Amino acid sequence: MLTLRDLNRATLARQHLLDRHKGDVTDVVHRLVGLQAQEPRPPYLGVWSRLAGFERDDLHAALHARTLVRATMWRATLHLVTAADFAAFRPVLRPVLAAAARRFDGIDFDAVVAAADRLLAAGPMTFNELRPRLLEEFPGAYDRALGYAVRMLTPLIMVPTQDPWSFPRESAFGLPGIPLEAAPVETLIERYLAAFGPATPADVQTWSGLPGLRKVMSGMELERLTDVDGRELYDLPDAPRPGGDVPAPVRFLPDFDTLILGHADRTRVLADEHKARVATKNLRVRAVYLVDGFAAGTWQIKRTAKRARLILSPFGSTPLEPLEEEGLRLLAFAEPGASPSVEVAEP
Repeated sequence: MLTLRDLNRATLARQHLLDRHKGDVTDVVHRLVGLQAQEPRPPYLGVWSRLAGFERDDLHAALHARTLVRATMWRATLHLVTAADFAAFRPVLRPVLAAAARRFDGIDFDAVVAAADRLLAAGPMTFNELRPRLLEEFPGAYDRALGYAVRMLTPLIMVPTQDPWSFPRESAFGLPGIPLEAAPVETLIERYLAAFGPATPADVQTWSGLPGLRKVMSGMELERLTDVDGRELYDLPDAPRPGGDVPAPVRFLPDFDTLILGHADRTRVLADEHKARVATKNLRVRAVYLVDGFAAGTWQIKRTAKRARLILSPFGSTPLEPLEEEGLRLLAFAEPGASPSVEVAEP
């Protein structure tokens, strides 16, 4: 039987949040099966928390070399993934993404996809550039629906620039230029468990957006475990499960971090009573910091011309001292050249 702390430590070990991974940026993104990338900066901070010796230029270079790409993936949201995982798993997600696109009625989806492919073959475009071109071919259509259909149904990658976090506020999208070949869904499940396990089928479905995985997982050669509530959990044989008594260092996770979004039951990291302070009504997922492996508060950086302040909003009584050292390192990475400070917000 696995306790809550056992589950916490097993997942943190696989997320490289007990010990930072010693390798390169592409390797750690591969191990995590991607990082949520709704905004340009959070993936950089998510990698920084997990990779020893990480420099911003490492991720920037990998994006420009297209070994890493930013694209619509899990749960129809933007993720940073390896190019290989984009090629293998983007086709697996097509039915889910197609279902999302079909929330709009009256669209000839095949024709819209064909038009987008033809237009983008000439070069990348922002959606503000692409939508008017699509309207010329589909007069009277709802332009946002056309753009959303293309985003869901056409495999596209965002084009990196020389911006500090590799992408401007309004990014161009382009055709990937690599062949896509669907991996078996069992491979996707194994990769998920290697990054997030042990887990239930509902956990895998919440993370991926794919339905009907219980039947697939029940037919796989996976280890069966139980938690304190008697739920059956699946895991890879010999996957790391270091035990709940293993120390967990302070870690800062960015907005929309993949760990917070990776399970149907998030209590292995985020207690139920704190959910409303992390996942907001306007669909933001706030940056959190971990103390003893669990989310202990949210954080934000406030930057002025010369100062960078890391503002902590604790869920309970958390001493500042154990957070300050890691917080100052975070500021040195995120806001180089600024005078740093770590502060606790007023209640």
